Amino acid sequence: MDIVAPAEQEGTKAVIKTWLKKVGDPVRLNDPVVELETDKVAVEIAAEASGVLSEILLESGAEVEPGTVLGRISESAGAAAEKAPKPGAGNAPGPSAHAKPSGEQLPPGIRRLLEEHGLSAADVPASGARLTREDILAEAARRAKAPAAGVRRIPHDTMRKRIAEHMTHSVTVAPHVTAVFEADFTAIAAHRAAHKDAFAKDGVNLTYTAYFVAASVAAMKAAPAVNGRWFDDRIEIYDDVNIGVGTALGEKGLIVPVIHRAQTLSLAEIARRLQELTEKARAGKLAQADVQGGTFSISNHGVSGSLVAAPIIINQPQSAILGVGKLEKRAVVRNDKIEIRPMAYVTLTIDHRAIDAFQTNAWLTKFVETLESWK
Repeated sequence: MDIVAPAEQEGTKAVIKTWLKKVGDPVRLNDPVVELETDKVAVEIAAEASGVLSEILLESGAEVEPGTVLGRISESAGAAAEKAPKPGAGNAPGPSAHAKPSGEQLPPGIRRLLEEHGLSAADVPASGARLTREDILAEAARRAKAPAAGVRRIPHDTMRKRIAEHMTHSVTVAPHVTAVFEADFTAIAAHRAAHKDAFAKDGVNLTYTAYFVAASVAAMKAAPAVNGRWFDDRIEIYDDVNIGVGTALGEKGLIVPVIHRAQTLSLAEIARRLQELTEKARAGKLAQADVQGGTFSISNHGVSGSLVAAPIIINQPQSAILGVGKLEKRAVVRNDKIEIRPMAYVTLTIDHRAIDAFQTNAWLTKFVETLESWK
């Protein structure tokens, strides 16, 4: 039975993070066997049959494409034993359990990781029978402990490298343009204050982000192309509004879980789904389906203190991303009077191939109107 990488993947490369079983280990149906990692999510591959892990074809650190065979499970321990070298077989002594393969025998991902850190296989002590990604990173970290004074060297992990590739690709292919509006939060602040206790009794935290998702759905009616995708010969506009919400993971970076078919959900349902996805993201338990299929994204960067961020990099292959800045009380003019209101800057960064200024401003106008007239 082959162990195969998932056939669908959200537009990025994946690498083998770690094998959860060793060759010869017994495996039961649905046991996690190997963990893959992309810039968005870590995915455990489960066994589709019981037996014994008889082969590991790609080691930790190797890049894999969808559908790649990663290893094999045999039906019995006997099959694995047949593949193992028999003690005393042959006249030549067998290799040491910790002998390192030559550079030509190393998986491509391991060779590349060695090159990135200026190391050879001989430089890295192996913790087991095979040289792993963790061995290389540990040796790189050890060598980084004695750099020039005042400098720390932190090797990139897989997620950080994939985020870098994704962001660079986005600004390379899409001309980014950002429009800035200002939104008065008086109406949604009052609605939230009146309803958050009732939501809490149902186990749901009513956040401002839930209102942003709902207002984004409303704004799509004013400018449907914002919920679309650019192709060289066409633009596709989607009926389902699948909204990704950027979720910070501390030093590890950012992940964007998706609220699917948001146009069918009430405010309470949006708030509940947001809470579930955020908890799963911070616990590292998002499934691949939780980060796939987004048609639009929201970055609530104001929660960390920024007033305006521009441009916010578009999450390819989408066409736009909403940014919401820090909420703060400001003096504004209402009916020729100066009043203190809770205000925030909101931005829409667009792919100018697919969306023009008229559509951008129409979308933001409707978004702000929805927030300011909330009842």
